[in-house]
Amino acid sequence: MIVSAMTMISRVLGLVRDSVVANLLGASAAADVFLFANRIPNFLRRLFAEGAFAQAFVPVLSEIKSQHGDDKVREFIAKASGTLGVILLIITILGVIGSPIIVAVFGTGWFMAWLDGEPAGEKFELAAMMLKLTFPYLFFISLVALSGAVLNVYNRFAVAAFTPVLLNICLIACALLLHDQFSSPGFALAVGVFLGGVVQLLFQIPFLYKARLLAKPKWAWQDENIKKVRTLMLPAIFGVSVSQINLLLDTVIASLLTTGSIAWLYYSDRLIEFPLGLFGIGIATVILPALSKLHVEQQGHRFQATLDWGVRFVIWLGLPALFGLIVISPIIITVLFGHGEFMAEGANNIEKVSYGVTAYALGLVSFMLIKVLAPGFYAQQNTKTPVKVGIIALVLNMVFNIMLAPFWGYVGLALATSLSATCNALLLFYFLSKQGVYHISRFSVIFSFKCLVSAGVMAGLVFYVERLCAWQQDTLSGQIIILSGLLILAAFSYFSMLLLLGIRPYMIKNVMGAES
Repeated sequence: MIVSAMTMISRVLGLVRDSVVANLLGASAAADVFLFANRIPNFLRRLFAEGAFAQAFVPVLSEIKSQHGDDKVREFIAKASGTLGVILLIITILGVIGSPIIVAVFGTGWFMAWLDGEPAGEKFELAAMMLKLTFPYLFFISLVALSGAVLNVYNRFAVAAFTPVLLNICLIACALLLHDQFSSPGFALAVGVFLGGVVQLLFQIPFLYKARLLAKPKWAWQDENIKKVRTLMLPAIFGVSVSQINLLLDTVIASLLTTGSIAWLYYSDRLIEFPLGLFGIGIATVILPALSKLHVEQQGHRFQATLDWGVRFVIWLGLPALFGLIVISPIIITVLFGHGEFMAEGANNIEKVSYGVTAYALGLVSFMLIKVLAPGFYAQQNTKTPVKVGIIALVLNMVFNIMLAPFWGYVGLALATSLSATCNALLLFYFLSKQGVYHISRFSVIFSFKCLVSAGVMAGLVFYVERLCAWQQDTLSGQIIILSGLLILAAFSYFSMLLLLGIRPYMIKNVMGAES
């Protein structure tokens, strides 16, 4: 709940940030360029830092803490931060120097247009320049992820969960203060990304110092524990971070589609990221240290119960979020983004983004389940199984892209991502069960069915009331009031139905399940 509360602040500010971006850039070529330049370092950050590195680092750190104490923990932190820092610095320098090459690889459509002297080739030049500002974010935010993981292992969740708020503040401030200082307002946002990385790292250092966990970094590539992290990390890259690879592949293909496709996918993804970050990532943040500790202590029953609780939790909140986004995404998009440059082409952008939201929302619960199930492997220092699942999901995503994109464009890309995520989650379930690590309980199956029924009733009621409101003709303030009313109605109807079906709060709160 602490992580979700802090994440709520971050996500709300994130929506404010996206609203500012939409107002400044809309779904224009400038929006495509900035969102592309921002996605590359964020992809690498989630892949190497929050994804593979965190999943490999936390179990090893938990083991050292449990078996050797804080002195060895500080020594390990020094070696991990020094080794990671040097590698990140080299990657960052190469990324800044080679930004045109990176854009040519991941923005193939723009590069080809630049070679042919077409107008769209300007996007290639702008993206190459903008990436030089955004790429260093990878260096700072990866160290932020390391320090946040350390604090989480010591049950200091609030600091790491609050840290992303600072990035949003920097982006909003730079957008408002610097947007007319550059030839493209996207450069102001790129400066905000760079500053956001610096500020987040500086923010966490005093908390590490206060916890007596701040250590002088040192290079230790051959250290035994660093080797263990490396061994676990390499295959983990294809595990929990597969969804990020899928999103990047979507960006590559979207660069070949009509102008606005990258922006439509981005705004769609941002709405999905709100519940995913609030509940899915919140659960994943706290469940990995807990599972790692239970594995070290060989408490198999509680390990199973904790995983089962995580599944119930994401079903409980993921299903209403899925149905709700599908039903009321047009009014949410209108309230958040429907102004400034975003509305330059009338209501077309709202309709386009709502289609993307629907396609992504179909995979929302699967995205959340991956965040819960993958730590079930990583807590045991098992990265081989998730990598197998990740590779299968990655291949399936490309197959779905080829099948769907020619007919449905960017919507096909979003739907392909949802389908591959669903396959990913199902395969994680299967292998956890096959290995005897986790079997979904009968109680959780019944619980999930009741959540599905309640979410369906909620969606039907909200859809009916929304159609009566005629919000399209209302003012912005009127739309905000209607949206607030619909959200209150959704929450009331969903939780009322759960109560009628026999679901009680203790069934969510109690990790060991209702039977205990």
